[in-house]
Amino acid sequence: MSRKRSPSHRTRASSPAGAHGAPRPPRGDIGALIWGRHAAAAALANPRRMVRRITLTADATDALAAMLAPLTDGRRAALPPPTLADRDAVAALCPEGAVHQGVVLTVAPLPRFDLTALLARLAPPAPCLFLVLDQVTDPRNVGAILRSAAAFGVDGLVLPDRHSPPETGTLARAASGALEVVPLVRVGNLARALDSLKKAGVWLYGLDSEAPETLSAVDMPGRMALLLGAEDSGLRRLTREACDALLRLPTLPPIASLNVSNAAAVALFAARQRREG
Repeated sequence: MSRKRSPSHRTRASSPAGAHGAPRPPRGDIGALIWGRHAAAAALANPRRMVRRITLTADATDALAAMLAPLTDGRRAALPPPTLADRDAVAALCPEGAVHQGVVLTVAPLPRFDLTALLARLAPPAPCLFLVLDQVTDPRNVGAILRSAAAFGVDGLVLPDRHSPPETGTLARAASGALEVVPLVRVGNLARALDSLKKAGVWLYGLDSEAPETLSAVDMPGRMALLLGAEDSGLRRLTREACDALLRLPTLPPIASLNVSNAAAVALFAARQRREG
């Protein structure tokens, strides 16, 4: 395939030195509620997640006990005692129609991950796999993408502070626990973040349904990022220009493209298969 650069000839600076310190705290108290048993179990098990209140129905007590059983004594001691409530009271805590399965957590937001610190921990020659979302705003799509990212071992999901959803209960429910597992990196300037990835030796591949070449045509490098844009408009111009190659999924007519969360899952599977096979 024709590419802007060849992995064997491209020169990039090494990852800049950076502290391995704790992630910076987020701005504002977003994502105050988490509901559903998978999402709740992952939040309870995550030592980075501060849980302020556990509200559950009587028929969910056995499920909560199963969530707490594998935790360390220290983690269990850090959790608040559960509060029992009837099903209507639990449902009233959540958005209308939310499937809470009898468990709702009131939580503090997760501390933010810093891209520089994350890249320092994944410095060359270590392999890494990132996902970058360019103005994907639907929380259910981002949650589903997080779930695929966890399933395929993504090292970080990068998305802009603006034009992306906060970590609400809706997103956490769609992620089915993956919000607690995959580093979520919010950046103020996506172009600068892409430049940081390049300087750390990460190859950038943008998904575009009109690209002439398919994802299967690429020899996947050990350090790479897949970039996906909004379903209606795709990748923005500056994001496209930052990519080392634009690639498409090999769909058959009349379907030219997939929902962004489905596209992410297929692309991640293909990337892992080609890199490891």
